[in-house]
Amino acid sequence: MLDVLLSSLIPILIFVHLYVAPFTKVEESFNLQAAHDIIKYGLPYRNISQNLHQNYDHFSFPGAVPRTFVGAISLAVLSKPFVFFNGPQNAQLIVRGLLGSFNSFALLSYKNSLAKEYGAVTGRWFVLLIATQFHVIYYASRTLPNMFAFGLTTLALKEFIPRSLSQERMDISKRQKRGILFLVVAGVIFRAEVSILLGSQLLYLLIKARISVGTILSTLIKSASIALFTTFTVDSYLWQYLVWPELAGFYFNAIQGKSTNWGTSSTHFYFTNILPKLLLNPVTIFGLIPIGVYLPGIRDRVRGLIVPSLLYVAIYSLQPHKEARFIIYVVPPLTAAAACSASYIWNRASKSLPYFIGSISMVVSVIVSGIAVAGILFISSFNYPGGEAISSLNKLILNTESSVGSNHTQQIAIHMDVYSCMTGITRFLEIPSVEGTFKDFNIVNGSRRHVIYDKTENDTLLHQQEWWNQFDYALMETPESALGTWDIMTTVLGFSGVEVLRPGDTGSLFSNRGFESLHRIRKVTRIITHGWWIGPKLSPKIYILQRPPDAKKDINII
Repeated sequence: MLDVLLSSLIPILIFVHLYVAPFTKVEESFNLQAAHDIIKYGLPYRNISQNLHQNYDHFSFPGAVPRTFVGAISLAVLSKPFVFFNGPQNAQLIVRGLLGSFNSFALLSYKNSLAKEYGAVTGRWFVLLIATQFHVIYYASRTLPNMFAFGLTTLALKEFIPRSLSQERMDISKRQKRGILFLVVAGVIFRAEVSILLGSQLLYLLIKARISVGTILSTLIKSASIALFTTFTVDSYLWQYLVWPELAGFYFNAIQGKSTNWGTSSTHFYFTNILPKLLLNPVTIFGLIPIGVYLPGIRDRVRGLIVPSLLYVAIYSLQPHKEARFIIYVVPPLTAAAACSASYIWNRASKSLPYFIGSISMVVSVIVSGIAVAGILFISSFNYPGGEAISSLNKLILNTESSVGSNHTQQIAIHMDVYSCMTGITRFLEIPSVEGTFKDFNIVNGSRRHVIYDKTENDTLLHQQEWWNQFDYALMETPESALGTWDIMTTVLGFSGVEVLRPGDTGSLFSNRGFESLHRIRKVTRIITHGWWIGPKLSPKIYILQRPPDAKKDINII
């Protein structure tokens, strides 16, 4: 019963993070927009090029390099029945929830293998340590290519958990082949850097004489053939030219070195900055993992877990552009190594004072890390003003009585600037059009709203006042950029740092801007602390603009 309750923490927390921060950033947009388009328009088999160019977002906003549609298709196919019966209003949550469920399944599969091999206590500590980290749980439902790969790499690394030599060699060989298969699929289809993780894992096994070259080569050839055929077929069809997306991405980022356009970091940055953030718990980083390397009873298994992972991080550190998502795959094995040490200490807590103190320290660290995660999640939820803005405007449009009467369709046009689109706006958040799968969801009081969402980035058009005359509303980071006469309906606040208030200081004004609960928390806290407060500082990020009645364009009736 205890194991069931603990295991449920992972999916529950993934869904809590999804609920608290339901919007997305631009890095997640490709797969999310693609899933939307597949759900809404399906996969065309007639006039393929015309239909794709007309309806699919990736032809308007292709990005720096092509990305695979394999993950988006998988989510769309699985999501469509739920979206059909539930309606489009929660479609984005459904799609993200399914990805979160897959990654939750992968983590729990890893935990179960760990518990089977090293005991239930090790599995329990793995859950507690993972659940009180931020990045894995937060990103588990986010449609980054890395998080499609993450589930596969976790399932793969589960097969490489160091096992006792007494196990059947045939069983070990089958596990290794499955592990290679999952890593190859993840690398060929979703993220090319996984090939480095595969190489580091296989190199370690070869050095330890735990795998044969024949097994490696035969499995690599079969797995790569299947994965390459899948991505080449699917993605050439949807991009309308012959393409292997991850090869194109590898050439762009590694060969041409274009990834440096997004910033560079020092060689040691992964080890000194990102890994500590990913693992979060200082006892894990500075205590459990180092101790496990030297404890006689567990050092072999701990080294087997951490050496391939750290080798991968070391090799990938040669790439100048660094992000947490590029090495997030090593979190499960590193956490497993910490769980082995935690189990070793916990099981000996009653035998000596040092082990007892160590056990208390681990419990306290988990509690403190959990509190820290709650705070980070709370702050992170304010990072998506674009999503908040479009949701607020959609509610206003649907709750406003139509000016064209019943049985007619009113056309409304909204311009959304780059910052708004980068901080939460997706096609899932649009009011459904008068055509398509969910056309009946825009009917209000017998009238339809046909809302046009514009994401124009062309500077020439943006500097022509006549061009702006077509819009009824605009979402703008700087209201002055919208030419013509506009009224500011409201402002959407977003995170802009941490504020420290002393007794007598006046904090951010957000009590009447949709953050009443935060205002109450701050008010009560300052009463208890005699005026002190440390919390998120919010400032205006997006302005919702509306044309005043005397400046409105003629109402379009369809």
